[in-house]
Amino acid sequence: MQVAIPLFPRFTALDAVGPYDVLQRVPSIDVVFVGHQRGELRTENGMLGVTCDATFDEVGAPDVVVFPGGIGTRVLLEDESIRGWLQAVHPQTKFTTSVCTGALLLAAAGLLDGLTATTHWRAGELLNELGAHYVTERVVEHLPQRIITAAGVSSGIDMALRLVELLFDREAAQATQLLIEYDPQPPFDSGALVKADASTRARAAEFLQSRK
Repeated sequence: MQVAIPLFPRFTALDAVGPYDVLQRVPSIDVVFVGHQRGELRTENGMLGVTCDATFDEVGAPDVVVFPGGIGTRVLLEDESIRGWLQAVHPQTKFTTSVCTGALLLAAAGLLDGLTATTHWRAGELLNELGAHYVTERVVEHLPQRIITAAGVSSGIDMALRLVELLFDREAAQATQLLIEYDPQPPFDSGALVKADASTRARAAEFLQSRK
């Protein structure tokens, strides 16, 4: 089973690597990083490089697509090659999914028209403008349409575990969760916008502004 994870300049590392680390634990899954061309692509802060092993033209029938997000998604919204690739492969996928602002690319390709979907909380309005209906849920499923979207960054791990369950069974997902020892016990409870106080939101905005 082939899982394709698109890469692009200024992607968010955990959006791609989180689902990758979950899915590659299953022996029958082969994960390929795909993009416009082969070679290294750097994350949004430039500190980490990940190698793209295949071009979009070389991956024409993936079983699953996991489209990550990141600052770099904005410049891809008018990218005809990505839009065309998503439109071409989606009819044959078992699931087409996104993490964080990767949902914007699914929406730009028309795959989320009229559907509820989630993304990073800062991109909700833009997702609505692209034809989806943003909701503040961690993972949103539309199984008849074979579409799943995950919210910001860390939620991609949750979505990937759910994918393992859908593709195989609950025990496979639980075994995968055990292998990565995914047992979240965060020291703070500010991981959702509704839980964060004003000073936390202000500091987050300051961090984001410094990365542009």
